[in-house]
Amino acid sequence: MVRIEHIGIAVKELDKANELFKKLFGEAAYKEEAVESEGVTTSFFGVGPNKIELLQAKDEDSPIAKYINKRGEGIHHIAFEVDDIHAEMERLRGEGFELLNDQPKAGADNKLICFLHPKSTNGVLVELCQENEITNNLKP
Repeated sequence: MVRIEHIGIAVKELDKANELFKKLFGEAAYKEEAVESEGVTTSFFGVGPNKIELLQAKDEDSPIAKYINKRGEGIHHIAFEVDDIHAEMERLRGEGFELLNDQPKAGADNKLICFLHPKSTNGVLVELCQENEITNNLKP
């Protein structure tokens, strides 16, 4: 099964963006989280069965900072939830897609993630994500 899990939006100022999207959706973000491996702070809004993820760079060397400097704020990526990220990565590699990660890594919202290079997906940064079962099993 593949479904849209979230849409990532790059923002300069998370607090201001949170207020804007709170007005737009009629409720506040349900979660804010730092993701050190990506150099971002994120917040999540529930929108029907999907989510919107706002991403603010933690420093000028992060991919989000570079994205905003080059393209400005806006839609950064679309994420698809998959049942088996390892199998999906292997399948997509076999189909000729360029993956930005050799192995999944920890992402926001307790997910394992992998990105596909936009040059192999018609200019769209695609994220694959899967619930991190190992972390879930460690929760009380």
